[in-house]
Amino acid sequence: MGKPSNQDDQDYKARSAALRLLARREHSRMELSLKLRQRKIDTDVIERVLDNYEAEGWLSDERFADVYARQRMDLGYGPLRILAELQQRGVHTVPECIGTMTDAQWAERATLLREKRFGLGDISEDWDEKVRQARFLARRGFASDQVESALEQRS
Repeated sequence: MGKPSNQDDQDYKARSAALRLLARREHSRMELSLKLRQRKIDTDVIERVLDNYEAEGWLSDERFADVYARQRMDLGYGPLRILAELQQRGVHTVPECIGTMTDAQWAERATLLREKRFGLGDISEDWDEKVRQARFLARRGFASDQVESALEQRS
């Protein structure tokens, strides 16, 4: 038996590394490609392996986006931040779980987050506190109208 060629070795290395990574959690195609490049695997081998895994249904940007968005929503992040993070990971579509939510539902989530972090006290006269809470909600990825709605809520 002869020694396997470098091409076969690269292919095996790419397939096994990609499968191990996907077994841990969902990845976007771009994330997986970057991680395989870090392992010094040729780009053409990576693309061929990822194309094959997409065809098999093992790799899906749509599934990754949905899982990622749901996790971030559960952690209290808003739509703007979640969509920006997805774009950084190479996903440029809006997951269904975000697309189906209304502004009112996002405002309700922002209110719940504000209540958990700061309480729902009256801050209409305390400009510094209002700005602090607004900055917090904006950093979490809520739109300005959602932040305003959350800041208007009282206990």
